[in-house]
Amino acid sequence: MKFTFYGHSCFELEINGIKLLFDPFISHNQLASHIDVNSLKPNYILLSHGHGDHIADLFTIEKNSGAQVICIADIAGWLNGKGITNVHGMNFGGGFNFDFGRVKMVYALHSSSMPDGAYGGNPAGYVIYADGKKIYFAGDTALTYDMKLLADENLDWAILPIGDNYTMGADDAIKAAGFINCKNVIGVHYDTFPVIVIDKAEVSAKFEKAGLNLQLPAIGETMEL
Repeated sequence: MKFTFYGHSCFELEINGIKLLFDPFISHNQLASHIDVNSLKPNYILLSHGHGDHIADLFTIEKNSGAQVICIADIAGWLNGKGITNVHGMNFGGGFNFDFGRVKMVYALHSSSMPDGAYGGNPAGYVIYADGKKIYFAGDTALTYDMKLLADENLDWAILPIGDNYTMGADDAIKAAGFINCKNVIGVHYDTFPVIVIDKAEVSAKFEKAGLNLQLPAIGETMEL
């Protein structure tokens, strides 16, 4: 399984040739100016919630790729109204078996609305079961005690926000890693805006002290999970 980071909370998982793109926000991110949005051709696009910094490039990428969108049912209805009909709506606690593996929608603690102000349901995270691995994407979230529900999943990797201000910061993300019992963490949702700029060396040192393997890939970088 390959992980490619596209900045902010946008990344791609490639599973046996099938590509899953999460929270597409690239063209409006100055840090990702070297990424060509039109070159991205995922098979699926997964949305954690409806904020603009998570779906800004959704329509362009979906049009170019014909990808099926996976999201909470409320966003699915909004997308149908915007002309995107290849959508799989889900809700908390539910899972579904796709051709690449299984997706389960789990809780996140944040806010959610669509860019036009429409109701966006609730924010969510996902657990991906595929290729013999279990990958948790927390989405935009605060630290929540519900994360302990994932402790017995034997997660291989957790993709956690670490930028603070809008989501968990590094200290709470370290606690979250303990709650979910996962040592391997990829940090996202940092540096994009002035209020979420982090000191990478300081954050990395905190994770190392806690006995955790934190990865902060460069935008455009691919790594094996």
